[in-house]
Amino acid sequence: MTLTEMRYIVALARERHFGKAAEACHVSQPTLSVALKKVEGQLGAALFERTASDVRITALGERIVAQARRVLDEAVKLEEIAQSTGDPMSGQLRVGIIYTIAPYLLPQMIPALSREAPKMPLFLKEDFTGNLIPALKAGELDVIVIALPFAEPGLVAQPVYEEPFRVVVPADHPWATREAVIGDELDGQNLLLLGQGNCFRDQVLESCPRLTEPDALEHSLEGSSLETIRYMVASGAGVAVMPSTAADPLIDRERMVRVLPFAGRQPKRTVGLVWRVTFPRPQAIDAVRAALLSCQLPGATPVR
Repeated sequence: MTLTEMRYIVALARERHFGKAAEACHVSQPTLSVALKKVEGQLGAALFERTASDVRITALGERIVAQARRVLDEAVKLEEIAQSTGDPMSGQLRVGIIYTIAPYLLPQMIPALSREAPKMPLFLKEDFTGNLIPALKAGELDVIVIALPFAEPGLVAQPVYEEPFRVVVPADHPWATREAVIGDELDGQNLLLLGQGNCFRDQVLESCPRLTEPDALEHSLEGSSLETIRYMVASGAGVAVMPSTAADPLIDRERMVRVLPFAGRQPKRTVGLVWRVTFPRPQAIDAVRAALLSCQLPGATPVR
């Protein structure tokens, strides 16, 4: 069994979906399926049970996947040992970043990092935190940009900046002329939220405890991205909570919405970097952090 085949098997065990596993491995679905059939043929037993709607791992598959993960971890360490002898500021850096940060950070981060490390091109992957963490641990990514706190053995997390949350309402909303909004007032509003599985959705609910009560989200609607939610607010569909990096630029360029701060204690999130303890290019991580700190992000406060 090759390392590539092990990566396919581990990805399928994680995703439980052939298409998603193939996408995570950057191959076509037929390529992954053929590789799996080859491995199962060599072993003389099935690793996965396939149905029309589900992929389940067999008992043997569990054992094979566990061992494959250990082998891949060791292979990553070998690669990192080899990389440590070269120039840490040259060569590709594989960066993962969550959806609610990427569109607002990357336009400033890319030129800033180019100045910090001109010989270090980036491979970028946008995804949910729950998908970026396994990719980081498997060595598919070198560093990720996510919302903290986060703690897991073998990984290092470092905060970079904090950003407060804002309330975004339609221009003709009764709150539009107010100076601030109390968090509990969101209860009962047509609140626009990101879908299940998005960590920013969870952070919004945590910042406004009454929203976690039964029936509090009875009138809520879901959008696929912060930009989609922004347009839904502009159309009058409801109100939304957005991070300052997404909301504050709307103050000057979007006349169909109003951006309001929270009254009293400001809900916020901390954005930081996470990487493997064994990653052999700490200078590259330092360059990414320096680039992030140099960005002029609306409402954000650097964590020095």
